[in-house]
Amino acid sequence: MFTVSSLLVPTDFSPNADQALGMAKEIAKGTNATLHIVHIVEPVVYPADWSYAQVGFADIEQELFKNAETELAKKSDALKAEGFTVVTSVLRGRASDEICGYAKEHGISIISIGTHGRSGLEHFLFGSTTERVLRKAPCPVLSVRLDAAAKA
Repeated sequence: MFTVSSLLVPTDFSPNADQALGMAKEIAKGTNATLHIVHIVEPVVYPADWSYAQVGFADIEQELFKNAETELAKKSDALKAEGFTVVTSVLRGRASDEICGYAKEHGISIISIGTHGRSGLEHFLFGSTTERVLRKAPCPVLSVRLDAAAKA
């Protein structure tokens, strides 16, 4: 029998991610599952001949990391006030790899992930983190699109 003890919700703090969190909350209410909310700081890519010494990319990544921790703490506090058990984490690396690795390491039951619904050239150029997670995840994945009412 499949039991849901934990749900992983990757967030980029977008409305799409909030919609995925909403779905995860509904599942967690009925199962008393723990919500794991993660944000991934991907490496900052810059040209090899970058000559602006005043800009430290390590500093930018550190600032992104600290901002993500602050935002996750706000989400965690709000969810705990609603009665949920919450674990948060900020990770570094390629988003899809980090999400799947976290799910495997923590025995996650379901990943609830938002999708932007890109298609055509935009999908070709940027790919899809959600699509890569769907292919590589060690557990079921709930792909959540932002509904039309939320877009308006």
